[in-house]
Amino acid sequence: MPSRGMFWTGFVLAGLGAVLFSAKAIVAKLLYLHGVDALDVIGFRMLLALPFFVCIALVQMSRARRGLLARLDRRDGLRIAVLGFIGYYLSSFLDFMGLQYISAGLERLILFLSPTFVLLFSAWFLRKPIAARQWLAMALAYGGVALVFWADLSITGEDVVLGAVCVLGAAFSYSMYLIGSGELIERVTATRLTAYAMTVSAGVTMVHFFAVKGLAGLDRSLPVYGLSLIHATVNTVLPTFMIMWSVARIGAPLTAQLGLLGPVSILFLAWLFLGEPITGFQVAGTVLVAISAIVLGRRPKATSQPGAAP
Repeated sequence: MPSRGMFWTGFVLAGLGAVLFSAKAIVAKLLYLHGVDALDVIGFRMLLALPFFVCIALVQMSRARRGLLARLDRRDGLRIAVLGFIGYYLSSFLDFMGLQYISAGLERLILFLSPTFVLLFSAWFLRKPIAARQWLAMALAYGGVALVFWADLSITGEDVVLGAVCVLGAAFSYSMYLIGSGELIERVTATRLTAYAMTVSAGVTMVHFFAVKGLAGLDRSLPVYGLSLIHATVNTVLPTFMIMWSVARIGAPLTAQLGLLGPVSILFLAWLFLGEPITGFQVAGTVLVAISAIVLGRRPKATSQPGAAP
């Protein structure tokens, strides 16, 4: 069971990481105003984030060569490559595809089906029990999500089904990333796993981007580069490590559930930056999600933390 300080550090990292990750939908929507598509959004995001991840990965490789970190075998490398592909390439691409058709608020709500996937898959395949308080938190959270979803249905366009399916696929693939990383993180370490997986993801994204658009795809306006730099650093590099450090401290299921703080932030950020309306249903749903996070923040009295990574 993690110490009190470690638990709350992980709790705060997960919450702040969720807020910063949520804000990427705002930046993506602002980028779409400049005539870019989903591949442009993810391509510029990873192009500008790649140097950060490569530098951190090289430092981690150097530490491993000096015997300060355990060396990885071929199986570890394959698992990290798969995690990088599904976690931040496939998930991000589907997410940004969906954002072309639905509101930022609705996108964020659908993404937060991923805690359900993480909890259920952890229980089914990893034999990790789901505590009563987690069920209570999920009930509160998804009650709030349902209220906001109902409110957003009135303002979505005719392509809402396509957009929703894309984002649902993103939620599923990201939950697989969280589960897989939770099983590797103790031996590989959070920082090294994140750096390696994100480098793989950025590499795959670059291949996709240049195969489709070529070098001409880089010919974009200055605002696109400015927004993409924010996207790459504030909404990608920082929260990526925050989430992995949180998984190392409090486990993948609890980290994923704390991601439900995302709808709280995106509701007001979308209103502030995009002019998306805030309704009574949305406020009520936001309150329920906030209460669910408080329920999750109460540490269990048992000798082990249900749902935490080993």
